[in-house]
Formats: sequence, C-alpha cells, structure tokens
Amino acid sequence: MNPVEFEKKLRSLPASPGCYLFRDGQQRVIYVGKAKSLRARVRSYFQDGSSDTRAFIPLLRKNVVDLETLVTRTEKEAAILENSLIKEHQPRYNVKLRDDKEYLSLKLNTEHAWPRLSLVRRPSGDGAAYFGPYHSATAARRTLQLVEKHFQLRTCSDRELVQRRRPCLQYQIKRCPAPCVYEVDRDLYATQVRAVGLFLDGRHDELTRELRERMASASSGLEYEVAGIYRDQLLAVESIRQKQRVVSLTDKNQDVLGLFRQADLAELSVMIVRAGRVVDVMSFSNKRVEVPDDELVAAFLREHYGEGGAGEAYIPDEVLVPVLPEGAQGVEEWLTERRQLAAQGRARAGRCQLFAPARGARKQLLDLATENARHAFQEKQRAEEDMDQRLLRIQERLRLPTLPRRVECCDISHLGGKDTVGSVVAFKDGAPDKKRYKLYKVRTALDGDDYAAMYEVLSRRFKRGAETPDDDSWQLPDLFVVDGGPGQLSVALAAAQDLGLHDLTVVGLAKEREKPLAEKLVDRIYLPGQKNPIPLKPNSPELFLLAHARDEAHRFANHGRQRVGRRRRMASELDAVPGVGPKTRVALLNALGSVEKIRQASDQEILAVPGVGRRQLDALRSFWRPATEGEGSLDDN
Repeated sequence: MNPVEFEKKLRSLPASPGCYLFRDGQQRVIYVGKAKSLRARVRSYFQDGSSDTRAFIPLLRKNVVDLETLVTRTEKEAAILENSLIKEHQPRYNVKLRDDKEYLSLKLNTEHAWPRLSLVRRPSGDGAAYFGPYHSATAARRTLQLVEKHFQLRTCSDRELVQRRRPCLQYQIKRCPAPCVYEVDRDLYATQVRAVGLFLDGRHDELTRELRERMASASSGLEYEVAGIYRDQLLAVESIRQKQRVVSLTDKNQDVLGLFRQADLAELSVMIVRAGRVVDVMSFSNKRVEVPDDELVAAFLREHYGEGGAGEAYIPDEVLVPVLPEGAQGVEEWLTERRQLAAQGRARAGRCQLFAPARGARKQLLDLATENARHAFQEKQRAEEDMDQRLLRIQERLRLPTLPRRVECCDISHLGGKDTVGSVVAFKDGAPDKKRYKLYKVRTALDGDDYAAMYEVLSRRFKRGAETPDDDSWQLPDLFVVDGGPGQLSVALAAAQDLGLHDLTVVGLAKEREKPLAEKLVDRIYLPGQKNPIPLKPNSPELFLLAHARDEAHRFANHGRQRVGRRRRMASELDAVPGVGPKTRVALLNALGSVEKIRQASDQEILAVPGVGRRQLDALRSFWRPATEGEGSLDDN
C-alpha cells in the first residue's frame, strides 16, 4: 500500500473499540492490539510528535505497510478478540509471557456422591472446584498429603470405589471412612468436603470457627474420637496459618502483579493473597521484551487467566497491577466472565476488579510484589552467572572446544537381559530440558549386552541429529556423556564415527574404586585418546552438574524399563494377532472368558460375539494354525 492510501486509511479509522492488525510487505501480521478508540490508538503510532516511548515503535513504523481494523461493540469484546487473534497469527512484536509448563491444581468434585481431592494438570469446565495453581509440583503434592492426613476423604479412584470389597490401609490408619465398603454418614462426609474446600480456599478464620463448634458439640455428646479428629484438623489449620505472612486486614482474595525491568529483561512476580495472607508467590522471567509496561501487563492478564493459563482455575476478587492496560474496563469484564466460568460449583463467584493503586493498603501490597520481582530477578541473574562459571570450569577441565551449554547423557537399563531400554536426557545451561528427553526400546541387543544396546541407541540418536541438524529437538549437543568407562566410551565414539560425526565431543563418566581393593568409590571422566581418566573432587561444581545428568539418565532409563516390563507382563496373546483390535479383544474375552477358550471355540461361537466378523475369525485361525501344525508334527516324531 502506498503512503497516500495508508494515510487515507488512518484518517478514516472509527472512534469505536476494537482490534487492529499491522501487516508487513509479505502481508504477515506482525502486531495485534486492542483499543477503546481505534482512531486515537492506531494514529498515535504514526504521529511524529508522539510521546510513545516503546522501543519497537521505530521498527514497527519501518515494517508496517498495511493495517486492518476490526470493530467491536464493547471493550470486553475487543479483549476477547485480541486474545484469539494473537493465538491465530503469533505476531512477531507481541510479547509471549506464558512458558510451556502446565501448573498443577487440586480438583474437588463436589457433585460426586463421595467427593475426593486429586491433582490435575489442566482444569476443565466440569462443575468441579479447582484450587491453585501451585508453582511447583512439590507444593501441590505436599498440600494434597496434608489434606489426606487430616481430612477424611477417600483417596481411591472411582473404579476402585465401585470394585473394592474390603477396606484399604487408609481406613485402617483412620484417614478414610471407607464409603466403598461400609455405610457412611453422608452428612458427616459432606462436612469434611466443606472443610477441605474452606481450607484450600484460604478461608481459615471461617474454617477454624466451624471446627471449634463441631469439636465442642462432639465432646459434649461424648463422641471423643470425632472430637479428636476436629482437634487435629484445627492444629493443621493453625500450623498453615503460622507459615503464611499476614499482609492486610481484608477478607478479599487478591493476585498482586509485581514488575521489575532491566534493559530488555523483565521479571514478573505474582503474589497470591487469600484473605490477607500470602499463600504463594510465582515468578516469570522474560527476555527480549520491548513493549511498554501497560502492554506487558495486558499480555500477562491475557495469558495467565486465559484458556490454559496458570491462573485460569482460580481468578480472585481483585487483581492489582502496576499500570492499567489499554481498555481496562473491558479486561475487567472479561476477567469477571472467566471467574464466573471457572467458579462453577463454588460458593463465591462475584466480580473481579482490576486496580492500579497509587496509595493505601493496595499500594503497599503492590510495592511488596515489586520487591519480590526485583529479588527474583537478582537471584536468577546470580544463578546464571554462577552457572556460566561452572560451565567454563567444565570446559577447561575437559579441554572442550566450546562452552557445554547443551549436554546430553545416555544410560542403558534392563532386567536380566529383558525389557532393555536406553535413555538420552538433555540439559540446557545446567538445567534439565525434559522436552528433549528421549527413550528408546532396544530392538536387537536382547540378551543383556550393554555395549550392543548402547551402540543401537546412540546410532539411532546420532542418526536423527545428523539428518535433521536444524531441528531443535534433535540438534546434537555441545557435550555427550555416557555412563561408563573406556568400554562405553569406545562404543559411543564408534556410533558417532560410523555416521561421520567426527567433531562430536563424547566423554565417559564412571564411578570406580579409588584403589583396587578399596571400598570408596570416586567419579572419573574418560576422554577420547587419553589413557588416564580425570578425577573429580566430590564437592566440585563441575562434578555436580555431570553427576546430575548421569543420575537423571539412570532414573529415566529405569522408569522406561519398568514401563516396558509392565506392558509386557500385562500383555495378552491376543495383542499379537494382526487384524484384531482392542475392542474386539475385550469383546472376545468378555464373551468366552480366556485366550485358551477362544482358541478352542468353534467358528460359530466366535462369530456369535458382538463385533466379530469373518475377517477377525480368519485372522485368529491363521495366527494359531502354524503353532498347531508344528505341535502336531513334533508329536508324530
């Protein structure tokens, strides 16, 4: 579009709320935004005297050759539309704040006859109550264990609940009333469900009051065992309250967003406040952030509380931010709608308000969240500098050509020569990169030959890396570590050199006896072409990183081997019959009882099973015929 037409389009923009899309010369969408007045917002990008200080504005003006606007009736519709447009086009200049991590939440299905608490990765609109998210899996599981210890709800699955014929250990240790087997007072169980909901909701004052009333009532009724349960629950609630910092005198639930920036680096800290108490703090790091604070806040709200976001399941009464985003009223209406959708089945689901406080108690909370963001930024910067020094020491000790920012490690696991599995784990800048973990089921070396198994696994790994060097998930690392000594190192080098990968750096990490007859074990690193290994001190930082990679490879290989073994032990002979699918196998077993009875059944009996036709019958007969004929010929001899 020529400048005259572009200027004409700018002059004709409406003063209505809506979204705008900037396109480059290839008609690719490079930026998406929303505005309560499209005319004022869009024209501000291209005015020479504009006070807009966004670092990407000059680049935007240089690259934009066309624009498109979409008018909406309200600011709320503009916020929703912006979210979908960014997901669709993935614009270059829109900041992405969400990482690929799925945070754990706790689910309490209050509509079930016997509700239970469980961990979930992705909340769904099924009417259940969700609590969280928890910034770490450890925190989520610790909370679940605390509830299971002090509040008597079932822990078994729905299937176990129906099939169980005798109570489990949880009943024996008085952590479950065993509704699977015994007649349980539904009202008493419902009080436990309500107590769990109040506990996870952070409504500790209300819960404490109710528990004291129930304890007094049970005690006066001489039900001392029930009173003891309430007493233990009161102690658990009080213990949690003592660990939580009181920051305000309010009964509102708040999320407070702190923001700290340095150059193009940004750290966001979300302080989760429930009824005036800080229950958790989450932080997000972002690099190459060029947008101003208001758009950074808008991006956070959109991704954190949007579909699949960490805060989707629990949107609070108030969200405190350092600066209000464009179209704040529409964003607030969108948050309220998301809150009501997420709170199906929960008692409180009112309006969600958005504040950028300048003074008072809310401003103090915002200052505290900002200080948390600054502290998290400094800690991460310090950790990165420490990791760079650690990687540099590894490079110097092992005489590596490059800094080993990407490290992979391989290990083999089998059980008496069976279920042989190889693992390849990946580390990036000293931290596990679990998206790049690879697990290989060994196909050829099935007799417990570790060398042959390692050669097969590494050949497959290196081949993919050589064939797809530009694919990030298969790109070869700066350093490849094998768990073992000279023998394993020779196998790894042979696998690499057979594929022409002569520049790949491979070392072996072995735990060996310090002396031939000594009991003490030490770690040594074997380098190609060097007879004597390099000993590493037990507390050296470089050993910690490499040992972490080896231990992770060992853990992942054992996990894979157990999974393969479980699948083999649970497999049926019918699984190997080509042309007979899972539903047909289940139907045959349900109708005839066992594999042996299916083998001995007549054609009419098999065809009488629902879903089984002539094709499946022929597949079964052809699968078993060779074995039957072979057995007969041996008997004849």
